[in-house]
Amino acid sequence: MRILIADDSIVSRHLLEATLRKWGYDVTVACDGAEAWDILQRDSAPAIAILDWVMPSLTGPEVCRKVRLQQGQEPYTYLLLLTSKSMKEDLIEGMDAGADDYITKPFDQHELQVRLRAGTRIVKLQQELRRQAAHDPLTGVLSRSKAFELFDRELQRSIRENMPLSVILADLDHFKSVNDTFGHLAGDEVLREAAKRLQEGVRNYDILSRYGGEEFLILMPGCDEDAARSQAERLRSAICESPIKITSANGALHPLTASFGVTISSPLTLESPESLVQVADEALYSAKRRGRNRVVFRSTDSPESSDLLASMGASEAPPVIA
Repeated sequence: MRILIADDSIVSRHLLEATLRKWGYDVTVACDGAEAWDILQRDSAPAIAILDWVMPSLTGPEVCRKVRLQQGQEPYTYLLLLTSKSMKEDLIEGMDAGADDYITKPFDQHELQVRLRAGTRIVKLQQELRRQAAHDPLTGVLSRSKAFELFDRELQRSIRENMPLSVILADLDHFKSVNDTFGHLAGDEVLREAAKRLQEGVRNYDILSRYGGEEFLILMPGCDEDAARSQAERLRSAICESPIKITSANGALHPLTASFGVTISSPLTLESPESLVQVADEALYSAKRRGRNRVVFRSTDSPESSDLLASMGASEAPPVIA
């Protein structure tokens, strides 16, 4: 666990640093409130901060207020004030500023250790809650809300760097029949296995999420049209390469296929995550209508779409399925 120490007293700072390092903490040091505030604004900011109350530039309570105003609820930083103040009004002021706890100077090592253990538990609980909120509980891939948070960031980066961003919607074919035939527990097994096969097929910097039901959303930064088509076809093959063994249905083997709708962002148009998903969804719907188990690409600046036919042994146009 990383801890920030902010204290303008060299003696106090060195004593506290030596104590924390002896207990196994990774320590970052700041000499005043302004430096502490700068460190706490970084993406890699320590999860716990011990702030002296009286410091140059910014006091401990002032740093607390800034952290709480900026952060909102996450990522959470546990703030502990180090103070020689003992008046009830002073302590209330510190807690009102956003501090989680305080310890008086000169600090007692056992008391500090106990308070840091409590802080560590709170930080770890916050981290676990954030992890759960960011992931789909059934499949373990990212949740839809987290994916759209990252989607906006990746889209802005693709515009800034003039690089394409591929958007893929995948939908498991005839999934309702799994639930109807084997039950919902079997459906859950199929969803988990499909997510596992997709996860194994994407690159480590791609974004895979459960979009809803039996649909998955995949974002692939840097993929142009040809690469997007190729990647989607590879994922389609991974889904249908072998039947899924359903343990809740006495080991029944169930063949599974998926349809894919693909689009890419265009530097010539102003797009949003929602508009790109809509185009990918239109391509997915086309793939379903053209026989399923295939990839359809649709451009954002053209109404026409084209198929990358799956290896179904069909060289002619597939029939339209209502």
